[in-house]
Order: sequence, then structure tokens, then C-alpha cells
Amino acid sequence: MKGENFLVKFFLVAYLVVFFGYLLGPLFVMSVTAFNSPAFPKMAPWECLTFEWFDVLANDERILNGIQNSVIVGIGTVILSVVMGLAGALLLTEIWPRLRATYYTIVIAPILIPGVVLGISTLVFWDRINIMLGLSSGSFLHNGIFLTVIGQSTFIASYCMLVFIARLQRYDTGLTEAALDLGATNVQAFRKVLLPFMKPAIGSAAVLAFLASFENYNTTTFTFGKFPTLTIELAQKVRYGINPSISSLAFIIIVLTIIGALAHEIYRRRQQLALANGAPVSAVTGKFQLPKFLRRNPASILLVLLALAGFSTIWFAQVYSPTECKMEVREQKRLIQEERINAIRQKRLEQQQEKLLKGPDVFGGSKTAPAPGTGKTIESPGKGTFGSVFNPGNLDKAAPAPSPNKPLESPGKGTFGNVFDPNNLEKSGSENK
Repeated sequence: MKGENFLVKFFLVAYLVVFFGYLLGPLFVMSVTAFNSPAFPKMAPWECLTFEWFDVLANDERILNGIQNSVIVGIGTVILSVVMGLAGALLLTEIWPRLRATYYTIVIAPILIPGVVLGISTLVFWDRINIMLGLSSGSFLHNGIFLTVIGQSTFIASYCMLVFIARLQRYDTGLTEAALDLGATNVQAFRKVLLPFMKPAIGSAAVLAFLASFENYNTTTFTFGKFPTLTIELAQKVRYGINPSISSLAFIIIVLTIIGALAHEIYRRRQQLALANGAPVSAVTGKFQLPKFLRRNPASILLVLLALAGFSTIWFAQVYSPTECKMEVREQKRLIQEERINAIRQKRLEQQQEKLLKGPDVFGGSKTAPAPGTGKTIESPGKGTFGSVFNPGNLDKAAPAPSPNKPLESPGKGTFGNVFDPNNLEKSGSENK
């Protein structure tokens, strides 16, 4: 049993290591490249610790403009998506039960449609509306911010509606009915009873909508116009080459995400502690006991440590200079390059000496040819100064022996007439007779 438990724990730990390594490994590598000095993002070989890529990012107007446009689009998408999602979820709870499945399918359908199709359809639809209204080509209907917010909200609102539906399933409709019985209007019942109950879902839907809008690329590609978002700018930069300033941007986003997660955890635990009248959420069992303030809310301790690490890093970046390290690395690269150049020169010199020792190749190189009668191949000197007279295949090209039944051919008449004609012997014998 102990052996089986050990194997189970071993494979569980191995699985967790592989899973989180696969999930968080690229983020860790990109974060490390933000502090390495090479001009191209790489983790190894490590050269010098530097913070200059954060300064490059702070002076990159295209990236800053993309971040600004992404924030504006994200805020507009959050407002529109949360309102449409909440309205759709409330309508789903009030609609006729037989139509709920059909209505739910229609509202969720934009999630299943590719973003490219949504982007093209948004651009074409609002262009037709602009023409029908007789507006100019520079109207707000052609504005990239407006089209991007509309295009992204078509499917992000469906995500928000799913969040609201999950929250409404735990809502007691008797609370609204009691408020109406006590004389409240529908607006007052919604504002004072239902809306406070939906606040956690509204916050979650808003965060989900903003993140989905911030990272969207497929739909935004066709709608951004003159207002490129951050994802568009990053995609354009990748086409022409990137530098580690992109890694520094990723590192900042990761840190902000961790801060947001810790802040949410602190808020959630404070609510739990308030509900429990100050009792700790969980007790730590075992011989080793953490301090009481750590057991109450360790997320707050992590947030404080993260803040201290951030301030320390900023202070260290102000006093640290990687100039000497870069000069050493540059000198090492120069020496390595000289060694490679000398090695190439030495190799070329050896090749030239070998050619001088061999002398001129009067045969013009060697070729392989089959040896006559053996089936083996031998090397031929090839055609050089003396032509192909040394080719072993010349033996195969010898003329065949004349056939006895075939008459001999005369070489013809040349300078000496036909004195070499073989028939001259027969002619001379007949004359002698």
C-alpha cells in the first residue's frame, strides 16, 4: 500500500509540474527575456542584466497609442456588453418557457461564429447603414473606435449573459415579489433588490468583457480603421522584427494580472471573514503552525511582498548601469569573431597549399568508368591536356572485326587516288593472267 501511495503521489506531482510548466513556462521565459541585454528576445545565453527595454517601451509611441486605443475600446465594450448581457439574461428568465431554448440558441450563436466573419459583417453592415442615411464617409459610423466596439460586443455580450444566467439561477424571485407587495415600483425593486444581488456577477462580467476586448485580434483586424489597438500594433511589429520591449510589456501585464488576482482574493476572504464574525477561514493542522496574521489572509502578505519587490526593483534600476557588462560582452564577441575569421583563413591557406603540392591537373579531374570484362569500376583521369586517351573505356570503343561475308570498304579517293582500294589486288591478278 505504501508503494502504491508513493507512485500515486509521484505521478501526481509529475503531472502538476508538467502541466504548470506547459502553462506558465512561456510566460516565465518571456519575463526573463525582458531583463536580458541582447537586441532579440532570448533567454540563453545570458549576457547582461538590463532595464533599458522598459525605457524603450515607455518611448514607443505606437505601442502607447495602441494601449490607449485598447483601453478606450475595452471600456466601450464593457458598457455595451454588460448592458446587453444583463438584459438578455433577465429576458430569458421572463420569456415563455417553450421559447427559452430557441432564444438561448440565438443569443449564444455569435460565440460560435468566427471572429473574421463578425469583423467583415460589421464593416459591411454599418457601411450600408451609412449609405442609407446619406452620411459622408468620415461619419462616426466609419470611425474605427465605434466599429470595433460594435463588432466586439456582438459576441462578448454572449459571454456576459452566461455569467448573469449562472447568477440568476440562485436568485429567489420571491424577494422581488415581496418588494412589489410592499409598494415598491418595478424600477425600485430592480435597483434595491435585484441589482445588489447581481453586483458580483456584474463585476465578473465586466472583467471578462474587458480582457476579451483587450486581446481580440480577428474581429478588430477589419474594424480598427485609423485606431489600431495593442494587438494590431504587436502583430505589425512582429512582421518587421521585434525587440525585448515586447517582453517587458508582457512582464508588466503579468504583474498587473497577479496584483488583480491577489486583490480579488483579499476581497473574497474579507467577505468570508465578515460572514464568519472574524473567525479564521481555515485552520492549519500539524506540528508547524503559521503565524496568525498569515493564516488569516496570506494573499495580503503576498501582495505586500510583491509591492516591496516592485519598489526595490525600480530603485535598483535607477542606480544600476549595465555599461561595463555590455563592453565586456562586446569584447568577448569580438574575440570570438576574430577566432572564427582566423580559422576560416587558416583553412583556406591549407587548401591552397594542398593544391600547390599536387601540381597542375593535366588530366582534368578523374572520372569513374567500368573496367572491361571485370564489371568493376576504375577511375579515369578524364579529359585534360592529352584529351581522353587514358580513358579505360576506350578499349570498349574499338572497332569490331570485319565479317567474312561482308566486303571490305574502300576509304575512298583522296590525294593518292584509289591506291588503297582492296579490290586493286583482284584487278592486278586478272590482268597478269
